[in-house]
Amino acid sequence: MAYIGRGIDKLSNIEDLDVITFDGSSSYSLTKNSVAFTPSSANSLIVSIDGVTQASNFTVSGSTINFGVAVPSSSTCNFVKHFGTGLINTPADGTVGLNQLSATGTKDATTFLRGDNTFASAGGDNTPIFSVHLNADQTLNDNTATKIQFNTEDIDTDNAFDNSSNYRFTVPSGEGGKYLLQSCIRDFDDQAKLQERRIMLYKNGSEFARQWFYPEHDHGGTATAYMEYGVSLSLNIIVDASASDYYEIYYYGNTRDSGTFLVQGDGTVRESWFQGHKLIT
Repeated sequence: MAYIGRGIDKLSNIEDLDVITFDGSSSYSLTKNSVAFTPSSANSLIVSIDGVTQASNFTVSGSTINFGVAVPSSSTCNFVKHFGTGLINTPADGTVGLNQLSATGTKDATTFLRGDNTFASAGGDNTPIFSVHLNADQTLNDNTATKIQFNTEDIDTDNAFDNSSNYRFTVPSGEGGKYLLQSCIRDFDDQAKLQERRIMLYKNGSEFARQWFYPEHDHGGTATAYMEYGVSLSLNIIVDASASDYYEIYYYGNTRDSGTFLVQGDGTVRESWFQGHKLIT
């Protein structure tokens, strides 16, 4: 009966090849129905000689099988079976490529296969990264939270820090996640009247975190400020940020005489700075 499609002998993906007639040689032609047959690999063949199944002791090149040693003419080939690609068997060495893997994700030289059958980037990176500093002193008024105008960029991988007008870091589109943000501010008051200080992280225009310093000493039973010309205050925090969130550093000082004081900046030495980077998760 005529039909379209694979032969009945291939429905199970196992094919019976013609038995080999040995003549004392080591190499023989593989055929099926007297027609030369090229197997997918040596690993897809099972050969039985004198009732003994041969394993890993022959090679295949095209339609030729080589046993490596002469097979006596007195030996009998019981069968030669070929296992097709649809059957679970051992693939030939070096034959499994990316296209044979069912894992999802991008398959290329920059990714690796995880235990959940997903391709992922190897480690990723910590961008966006920014690091900015104040390159000259900034004058602050007494008893007023003031934004620090970090005007010099050292690093800004994604152009995410505005160092000319808003002096803020804005999370770029598609870069939401965990961020480590750090800042250090060096203040100075030549009148030595600066008392309470605060360094503050603002998120989207509102205070989000702070550190403060309040030097006080008891002189003769009266609490007065223990005067300091200048101190450095730092703040370190991990934030869970979304795209378009923005972060700024503010500073506050109480001079006790309503005077002004300085946040120190320098073009060479980083005295007051703000930096951050995305964490790999």
